[in-house]
Amino acid sequence: MSDSADDESAGRVYSPDGDHHFPDEKLHRVLEFVAEDEEIQTYLEAQNVNAVDRMRYNDHGSKHIEIVRNRALCLYDLLKAGDVDFNGARQQGLAEEDESVIIALAATLHDIGHVVHRDEHVYYSIPLAADVLDRILPEFYDVAEQVRIKAEVLHAILCHHTAENPLTTEAGVIRVADALDMESGRSRIPYEHGGRGINTLSSQAISRVSLQEGDTRPVMVEIAMTNAAGVYQVDNLLKAKLRGSGLEDEIRIVAVNTNENREQLVERIEL
Repeated sequence: MSDSADDESAGRVYSPDGDHHFPDEKLHRVLEFVAEDEEIQTYLEAQNVNAVDRMRYNDHGSKHIEIVRNRALCLYDLLKAGDVDFNGARQQGLAEEDESVIIALAATLHDIGHVVHRDEHVYYSIPLAADVLDRILPEFYDVAEQVRIKAEVLHAILCHHTAENPLTTEAGVIRVADALDMESGRSRIPYEHGGRGINTLSSQAISRVSLQEGDTRPVMVEIAMTNAAGVYQVDNLLKAKLRGSGLEDEIRIVAVNTNENREQLVERIEL
């Protein structure tokens, strides 16, 4: 994770040392465990082989997971500051401190199914993530809590796919955070190998995504794009993930074309 204060203040990187609007001690112990776990880290590397090496698709490996987890925790913190209700852990009889654990684990494991295939990967992610969770959760929870945490993590993983609607706020956070990894670095490899599909070109047009407290809603997402191709990422992908997430009324999204050297077909869009 970056140590840049600018990154942290822009809501791009979750800082364990910062002040948060939720209890964070258990989350930090889980994050330390995940960072040192060989199986998890190997999965994060292996899941990029099908996506990038074989299909020339955008990054779905360890860097993508790091970004999604950071954005998810930053988003969660802003929503907690805005008194948004999180029902997943609460309805399972779990503690408030478990909300962030659910989010962090779901963000970490949501794309693990790519080791099987890019197509329908979300459905492959469920059994693979379940096996990993069966090994991790006993380190932190008793049996009943393990079952309930596992249920919520798997629900959030499933619902990052737009075909499935989240039933919890935690799952909504994962769905939106997944779409917030849209900056140009994500498509670098397929672009350098000649990839010119709309996903690659639109990602290349996004220079920066940041999250901050909003004026009229708890969260403001600001997106800087260098040309109109970035509209596809914002209007087709991010908008599709936000729709049905349960967070439509909590997040304001503004994208601005920062390229001043060319005629701007699109100067600004807002969701």
